[in-house]
Amino acid sequence: MKEISARNFEHEVLEGGKIVLDFYSSECPPCEALAPKFEALSDLFGNDIKFLKIFRQENRTLAEKFGVSSSPTVLFFEDGKEVGFRLSGGIKRAELFEGLKILVGKDTINEVKSSIEPTTTHCDVAILGGGPGGLTAGLYLCQAKIDAIIIDIGLPGGHVSTTHQISNYPGFIDPQPGYLLSHNMSEQTKRCGTTYKVAVDVTHVDLESKEILIDEYETIKAKKIIIATGTSPNLLNVPGEAELKGNGISYCATCDAKYFIDREVVVIGGGNSAIEEADFISKFARKITIVHQFDKLQANKQAQEKAFANPKINFIFEHEPRSFKKHESKLITEIEELKSGKRKEIISDGVFIFIGMKPNLEVLSEGLELDNWGYIKADEDMRTNIKDVFAIGDVTSKKYRQITTAIADGTIAAIAITRELDK
Repeated sequence: MKEISARNFEHEVLEGGKIVLDFYSSECPPCEALAPKFEALSDLFGNDIKFLKIFRQENRTLAEKFGVSSSPTVLFFEDGKEVGFRLSGGIKRAELFEGLKILVGKDTINEVKSSIEPTTTHCDVAILGGGPGGLTAGLYLCQAKIDAIIIDIGLPGGHVSTTHQISNYPGFIDPQPGYLLSHNMSEQTKRCGTTYKVAVDVTHVDLESKEILIDEYETIKAKKIIIATGTSPNLLNVPGEAELKGNGISYCATCDAKYFIDREVVVIGGGNSAIEEADFISKFARKITIVHQFDKLQANKQAQEKAFANPKINFIFEHEPRSFKKHESKLITEIEELKSGKRKEIISDGVFIFIGMKPNLEVLSEGLELDNWGYIKADEDMRTNIKDVFAIGDVTSKKYRQITTAIADGTIAAIAITRELDK
């Protein structure tokens, strides 16, 4: 794997060969999550494909030339021309394999996969998810001398790592950068001795047998499992959204706001995330237009007051997006007035979408008891209806979802498990 810049881009990329190029940024958790996968695949395919990385912030002009507006973004080249599809955001190992298949073919992919020897790792507790709840559970279990493994498809920290400031976490007089708070939580748990399996693909989970398959070749066998998988951003599911994700549409202000210096952006949503992140985006953008479906914001009063007082932020109420399309470098957001049905277009340089979250349960086997909104039901000790399976944090059925409530859940589950294993 090799780091390049705009100066040697033509020589390294455009003069032929099979190339995989990663545009990455600093202070970008998805970029950090991709790095070990990218390096591992470079070791596997290094004889057939050249793996290259380029620092997007120091090569902004080149990134803009290729329409790269999200970090990380992975491009595939063959004989100097971009081929296949682009990958961006939280990139999975399986998605990278699909991209590589275009360069070397299905047979080579299967041959490489077959050469990877399956392994099995045993532990007392497997924690699915490395957000505040999972990290806290790992810390308590480690201090109780219980062998725990934290498994996460990204890096530890969860949504905290992509929140620009945390102002209500106890113990800090001044607001804390989210990435720093999550880093400190992670380091504390890691130094205690908890094992980390992060930036991996969780390809199968069997809650009954307590087996978790990661990256298609390593099986984690545990006595107990803690589900701490959290939530993911809701999608609008309107035309153009999927196609422009990572190419003008973003769901992470911390990752991408820095690329909209002195530009105009649209923010979709009116809850805490939308309003607080719009304030953060205003540190970079020249103008922000917030589009919200209701006639008033749902964010907390403090966030509302700050947004209304911000001269860079404008509001369009009682409208919803109906489509997105791109014309040259501009993004066109078509919105509809809900009362009249009239539609109009907003032209901007980018769109950020913050319209709530959904529980991450896609890889879990059936059998969990859920509430009407799809969240896991758990008792006062965070036990689910499946024996030796616990659930904590935002993925559970609860009234409030905060860092502090996730930490409390992790504490409770860890103590309950410790008492059971000590018997």
